[in-house]
Amino acid sequence: MNVSEKDRNTLRALAETYMTYALSAKNDEKRELWRALNRLNMKKPMLAIDQMPWNELDVDGFLNCTVEDPYFRGVEWGLRSEIYKWEHLPADMVLNPYILIPRPISNTGYGLGYVKETLATDETNSVVAQRFVNQFEEPEDVEKIQTPQVNVDRAAEAEVRAAAEDIFAGIAPVRFGGFILHLGLWDFITQWMGVENCYIELMDRPEMMHAIMDRLTTATLDQIEQINRLGLYDVDCNMCHCSYTFLDDLPGPECDRAHPTTHDGWAFGLAQLFTSVSPAITAEFEVPYMQRLFPHFGAIYYGCCDRLDDRLDVICRMPNIRKISCSPWSDREKFAERLDPKYIMSNKPTPALLAGSSFDEDAVRADLRRTIDAAKSNGLCLEMILKDISTVKYHPERLWRWSEIAEEETLQAAL
Repeated sequence: MNVSEKDRNTLRALAETYMTYALSAKNDEKRELWRALNRLNMKKPMLAIDQMPWNELDVDGFLNCTVEDPYFRGVEWGLRSEIYKWEHLPADMVLNPYILIPRPISNTGYGLGYVKETLATDETNSVVAQRFVNQFEEPEDVEKIQTPQVNVDRAAEAEVRAAAEDIFAGIAPVRFGGFILHLGLWDFITQWMGVENCYIELMDRPEMMHAIMDRLTTATLDQIEQINRLGLYDVDCNMCHCSYTFLDDLPGPECDRAHPTTHDGWAFGLAQLFTSVSPAITAEFEVPYMQRLFPHFGAIYYGCCDRLDDRLDVICRMPNIRKISCSPWSDREKFAERLDPKYIMSNKPTPALLAGSSFDEDAVRADLRRTIDAAKSNGLCLEMILKDISTVKYHPERLWRWSEIAEEETLQAAL
């Protein structure tokens, strides 16, 4: 790889700043607080912020990438974005004390692309409104689903490692990232069929929907086997679905860090489509398939934007779950009342409070306190993850202030 001296100096300067924060006492303290939460010994409710409208957040040009090499431009963005978060909206974020670089891995996917129409968009924003076209008109269309083929380019891997170690020599060690599997199979199906078509077929042709899920599950099990054979699962990013995953027992002492498998790490599952169906549909069309997949992982984060307060008993039939999402569409008091304390309540504060014509700090505090009170009243360990932030109306200071308020409230809750 041919990285210019100018770009090398840019990357080294960013890495020096990054490592100053990553090796700080504050960073070590935050890591241990997450570890305590994840072992169900919470010291304070924990906070994270992710999935932000980066196009609205730059205030001084710091987020503008300048490195020419496309691979290391991605590494540059990772450093810039993490430094920005630490300096402006840290909440309880943790920086890994090494530079995590992408491994040159490939995955053919399930053999179907997304046929879609864009309905509305902001040209500067990657968040767009879309309509998806149905690719499963007849039962035989189930055969369109193919088994993913996973591979790694070992020659490119060696080249990238050598280049990265040279660039960051004397500043930071380098580690490769890997796969973290998205087991929300219904997310894929809704993008292959469209949401309305999924609902109709669940009623009219449930046998076809079972066939789709069975074929997808079988293909995913094969994918898991390939990843494990190649030793490509991720155990070093320490995040899964925007949540920090530091644990005493995972990866375990038996983990080969040079050849990690799915049993050594986290995955995430969800069925957001089922927010608008009965718990019985979740039990029939989600649970049996995840019961086949989840045992292959060390831990599972379950849920996203789906409402789950009315079906926690169903969700808990699936193995290896450690954290369950309480989205803005769940009744948080009922969720907290019904959640077994062996699970972590992973609340998603509403990002709508950042998107109004003005920013109401009192409303933010009230929202956070309501969640903290619900968890505390039921003896639950709590994390709050602000995510899916589509807009802050080009006022990044709103997000910075949310982070400050949230930290104040969670520290007060720890007293």
